[in-house]
This record gives sequence, structure tokens and C-alpha cells, in this order.
Amino acid sequence: MRRGAARVDEATPAGRDRAVDALRAFAILGVVLGHWLVTALVADGRALRTGSPLQHMPWLAPISWAFQTLAVFFLVGGHVATKSYASAQARGTTYGEWLTARLSRLFKPVAAVLTLWTVIAAGLLLTGAEYGTVRTLVKLALSPLWFLVVFAALTAATPLLTRMNPLWPLAVVLHVDLLRFGLGGPSWLGWVNVAAGWLVPYTLGAAWTRGELDRRRSGWILLTGGTAVTAALVVWAGYPASMVGVPGAPVSNLNPPTLAAVTFGLAQCGLSLLLRDRLRRAMRRPSAWAAVALVNLSAMTIFLWHQTALMATTATGLLAGRLPGLHTVPDGLGWVAARLAWLPVFVLVLAVCWTAFRSYEQGGRRGGVSRVVRGHRPAGRTRPVEVTRV
Repeated sequence: MRRGAARVDEATPAGRDRAVDALRAFAILGVVLGHWLVTALVADGRALRTGSPLQHMPWLAPISWAFQTLAVFFLVGGHVATKSYASAQARGTTYGEWLTARLSRLFKPVAAVLTLWTVIAAGLLLTGAEYGTVRTLVKLALSPLWFLVVFAALTAATPLLTRMNPLWPLAVVLHVDLLRFGLGGPSWLGWVNVAAGWLVPYTLGAAWTRGELDRRRSGWILLTGGTAVTAALVVWAGYPASMVGVPGAPVSNLNPPTLAAVTFGLAQCGLSLLLRDRLRRAMRRPSAWAAVALVNLSAMTIFLWHQTALMATTATGLLAGRLPGLHTVPDGLGWVAARLAWLPVFVLVLAVCWTAFRSYEQGGRRGGVSRVVRGHRPAGRTRPVEVTRV
């Protein structure tokens, strides 16, 4: 393993910003771990229904602060996409060619998820499973797809967003929430924030590409300002403390995004920018960098299949009866302890899914691990450096 990590480290272009890859890996793993910790499938007779420990133990809301990391992913996505588009323009690549290449990496793994869950849903219904249970399972399995749709739309709009100031989409989010919560406007207005809310960190990523966030002062302003505004919104404006949806709650900070979720994301983006230098130093260790490179290679596979891993474990466990932390109501610390004990099993099942479906993301490349890194363009180069085989 050490020799393999050393080869990956040696093959990585010297000009690659490894902090970008580390932030992307942490964002993906944060979402996965957060879902595994706050999503419960409660066995109720022959049916399964969703539950959450945050529903019964709201004081656990800080868990969502640590693992709701989508803003970091959109920050990195905006930075990488705008940098990639500029590089494509310099090479003479057309917009259509550039967009096709980027979206194919996102959507290749989706076909496998949709095919498998179509077969599973049909099989369950034909064998007499309750419609409500099947709907719950399919909804959880396919819930990550909303993220891909939004991310794909922002990627397609990248040429229009390269110079956009993040304050514009932030102002849209603010006004939407004022209309919804302050003036009693229709609830459907909130869905405008699905685009506007995630535009904020995405356009921050574009500002990062332009060099406007290089000074540490920018990171501190985002971190302190985002934290203070989020705290004020939760304490005085009645926004939920949880940064993820809670079953039965009248308002969700995430579906659709609220102003509190967006300002919280600004704080996360600020912290990410402040940690860049430390991450670059940490990624000099070959073992740490190899692990981050592996996660980045399989980011979409991990993201798309982690809910399936949770449900496969839950369904298999039903053969042994109602197991604590897996099928029981998440209403106490005993459930939390049991769920933590199940995490290694979820990881193992996800590893099986990764082994089976990683080729859909990596294009069936020979040797299993290829295209480990694609260099972010170093200063002074006109073309990106690419490593095609390790």
C-alpha cells in the first residue's frame, strides 16, 4: 500500500492544488456520513418508514452542522469548473465539447442506479410489498439525484457565472425568504432558492478562480459573518437549528434551502478557504494523498450508492428481526450508540457497491485505477498536465 501511495504521489503534477481535491473528498464523505447518522428506516409491521434522531432528540442538531457539507462541494465545483472552462477556451475547445465531457462524468454512474432500482421496485411490488415501503426505499435511493441535476445546471451555466458576484444570488435568497416567512407568500417560492441558494457557493468558487479570495481576510469574513448571521437567524428569526431536513418539522433548512442554510454555507466556505494551506501540507503525505485521490476518482459512485448500502444492510438485517440502531425508533442515546456500531457495516456494503459499479464512473479503464489525477493548470503553463495511468 505504501508503494502504491508513493507511485500516486510521484505521478501527481507538482502544480496541482491538492487542497481542492481534499475539500471535495471531505464534502462527499461528510454528506455520506451525515445521511448514515440521521436517516433511520423504522420497521413498523411489514412496512418501513423513515425517521430521524433529530426528530426525537433535537439537541443533536450540531451533528448536522458538521456533516451538511454541500456548500463546500459547490464551492469546489465552481472553482474547478470555471478554471476548466478557461483552460478549454485557451485550447480552442468548444463549449459543447467541454460541457459534454464534464456532464458525462456526472451522469455515467446514474444509469446503473436507475436500472437497478427500477428492477428492485418492480420486484418488490410484484412480490406483494407495500407501496408505501417501496416508495420510501426508492425515494431514499434516488434522493442524491436532485443534487446532480442542480450541479449539472450550474455547470452548464458556467460561462455566464464566471464574473457573477455572489451577492446577487444571496439577495435573491434573502428576498424569497422575506416573502415566504415575513409576508406570508406561497411556499412554492422557496424552490427558487434551489438554484439561487447553491449559486452562492458556486459563484464563490468562481471568485476563488479569479483570485479574489486568496487573502486570508476573505476566509475570516465569510466564516465570522456567516456564523454570526446564521446564529441570529436561528435564535431570533425562528429558523430551525438543524441544517438538514427533519421529518415532521414545519420548515426545513435544506428542502428547499433557506437563508440560514446559505449563510451557514458561507461560514463553511470561509473555513474551507482558511484551511487550504494546512490541507496542502497534509496532502504532501503520500498515504493521505492517495486516499483523497481514490475518493475523488469514485466520488459519484460513493455519493450515488451510499443510500443503497444503508438500505441493503437494513433489509438484510430484517432477516434477524428488529435490530437496534437499524430498525428501531431513533429516540434515545442507545439508538445512537447502536447506529455508530453499524457504520463499519455500511462502509463494507458500500465497498461492495463501489467494486461492482465503479467502472461506470471511471469508464471501464483497464487496471482499475486510472486517471488518478488531472492537473489543475500550474502557473506559467498553457495546457493542463494530465496523468493517464498509474
